[in-house]
Amino acid sequence: MAYQAGGQRPAPRPVPETCTQAYLQDYAVLLESVACPSLVVDHCWDVVMANGAFETLFRGVRRQTTAMPGDNFLRFVLFHPDAADVLGEHEQGWCLPMLAHLRTALETYGHDHELQAIRRDVAQDPLMEAAYRQGLPHWIRAVGESATRLDGAVRLLIHPDPRRGPTECRIVEETPEILRGLGYRRLTLVLRENRRPAAPVRRPRRTRGTAHLMVVRPPEN
Repeated sequence: MAYQAGGQRPAPRPVPETCTQAYLQDYAVLLESVACPSLVVDHCWDVVMANGAFETLFRGVRRQTTAMPGDNFLRFVLFHPDAADVLGEHEQGWCLPMLAHLRTALETYGHDHELQAIRRDVAQDPLMEAAYRQGLPHWIRAVGESATRLDGAVRLLIHPDPRRGPTECRIVEETPEILRGLGYRRLTLVLRENRRPAAPVRRPRRTRGTAHLMVVRPPEN
């Protein structure tokens, strides 16, 4: 179980008496009791706490300075070179929806330093920037705004346990009032029965600095 406190996060919000550090510690124990991967994130997707099943899911990813799944999940999805090795159908199923969540977060917390830093990193990748500016609006028009929602969405994972392999999960958001008051949200990846007997073709591992999106062409010079 990983319980994170501190780090480069916004200044803490006022905490009511009923929401103490002890509550968060007890909630971390509750999170650890869940068999499915589960995490709590703040408004900029910094991971506040995550359980052992979450750590197991991503145990095979290489160490990377700025985009580890247990640090900032949005950064991991968008920038980690190993993200597609765990998050199946990475571009359509994970990357584009998370770009939509980045856009929404920026509309609400436009002056947040972490969100602004993620936006700058997107802008430095020509394919990612093209996806954010042109590809994302086109994709939302094609599939509908509901495709950007996480709660209830079914996504593909490539689980490191060979008995599971490619496995669908349903994302369930359940956030108690105290966590919501702190600006947190809890997401659980409910693993479903394996309905995919054949493993998808896995992309070659990419090095840092290599564009991760393939569905959007870079702007022509």
